[in-house]
Amino acid sequence: MSGGGGGGGGGGSGGEASLEWKFSQVFGERAAGEEVQEVDIISAIEFDKSGDHLATGDRGGRVVLFERTDTKDNGINRRDMERVDYPVRHPEFRYKTEFQSHEPEFDYLKSLEIEEKINKIRWCQTANSALFLLSTNDKTIKFWKVQEKKVKKISEMNMDANKASGNGCIPNSSVSSSSKPHLANGAYADKFSSSLNDDLLFPPGGISALRLPVVVTSNETSLLARCRRVYAHAHDYHINSISNNSDGETFISADDLRINLWNLEISSQSFNIVDVKPQNMEDLTEVITSAEFHPSHCNTLAYSSSKGSIRLIDLRQSALCDSHAKLFEEQEAPGSRSFFTEIIASISDIKFARDGRYILSRDYMTLKLWDINMDSGPVATFQVHEHLRPKLCDLYENDSIFDKFECCLSGDGQRVATGSYSNLFRVFGCAPGSTEATTLEASKNPMRRQVQTPSRPSRSLGSSITRVVRRGSESPSTDSNGNSFDFTTKLLHLAWHPSENSIACAAANSLYMYYA
Repeated sequence: MSGGGGGGGGGGSGGEASLEWKFSQVFGERAAGEEVQEVDIISAIEFDKSGDHLATGDRGGRVVLFERTDTKDNGINRRDMERVDYPVRHPEFRYKTEFQSHEPEFDYLKSLEIEEKINKIRWCQTANSALFLLSTNDKTIKFWKVQEKKVKKISEMNMDANKASGNGCIPNSSVSSSSKPHLANGAYADKFSSSLNDDLLFPPGGISALRLPVVVTSNETSLLARCRRVYAHAHDYHINSISNNSDGETFISADDLRINLWNLEISSQSFNIVDVKPQNMEDLTEVITSAEFHPSHCNTLAYSSSKGSIRLIDLRQSALCDSHAKLFEEQEAPGSRSFFTEIIASISDIKFARDGRYILSRDYMTLKLWDINMDSGPVATFQVHEHLRPKLCDLYENDSIFDKFECCLSGDGQRVATGSYSNLFRVFGCAPGSTEATTLEASKNPMRRQVQTPSRPSRSLGSSITRVVRRGSESPSTDSNGNSFDFTTKLLHLAWHPSENSIACAAANSLYMYYA
């Protein structure tokens, strides 16, 4: 399942020097020509705040946890190693545990099949060495506790077993001469009678051979995942986002039309804080596509829409936050509108930078970086799929134009990353003056641009409001440089380590990890 180290790198031109990315590990690597099962395809990736744990979810409803091992060697953490000039090794993770988070369900009232696919995973605050996380499918959110349980074994008794006549038995010399039958504890069968007294409970001289454990050892540990709470029946449409609040007590869940606020301790009710559903559904012009809490301001959150806008809302203004505090959207260039304008403008993912100053958004063609203090337009735009613009008709016909790519930022906010087709992903430098733009492939050789991957079936979006077109024939395409792009292989999910230049990304059922 796991892989070792490797080499590779990329380069940009001018400005800040590009990072040299190298292969670190792969989990679940498949052999050439091996067919990928639909249920094994990874659908969510998330690092915890410390970066010591990584969680993935798949279409089969499973959550798999990994833990970092290179920082635990010899009790020396990474910072100490750097301080004393130890050679710093690349991040290494190992499989920790997995559990079945969701099962397929059927809504009999709506005649709707609910998939077990994990849409999002979010880590919660740890407590008493236990890990806590939220996972969700289309309809139901679950709160999980993962904890190590020590397996206790009795290793020493208070006496030699050969000298006793049994566990808790009484030697013959101390057995009472009474003809009344005894119970296991030495009490008479009629001990509950009114004439019972304390002298009849124990034989004369007491029990001299009672065996008791005096040493209990716990060398072995086992991991136990337990579902603490289930937050259900609060969404009519598919849940696309969950996000923890910095207060450690609440979180939000968002579907196409509503955002609900939950308390982690209360699963029976939630508060609807955003509702964009019109009275007449024929008047619906946009849907919610992603939502996230500010990393440090517990009263602030942002959500994106299918029209390419981002709204910042303040929970202190009103209980129902249909009116936004700030609106971020880019104005269309005159004469640039076409049939595909709104489709490719739809934002599939947003992420706050670690300091909360910037918001990164991903639409089909670009990555955009927004300053929350400047709503006139993005401060930076990175072209991801510009080479596909001449092929928008083909992408529309084969449904690829509706693919939802995620995005992520480095912990220091200096770089951003997102995925593309043919299992490629791109890293951009966003520091002032940086022209870094590196294209990497999810493989052991990240600079290899060609990959042969068997096609796999694609599942429809069911009752999602987002438009779905029936999938037609899919064939590879090429860009202006002659590089082949296979639209059946797409890198949708990736995550950046919160404090180091390390990226985890999913290519079908394989989890690849890189470092720089």
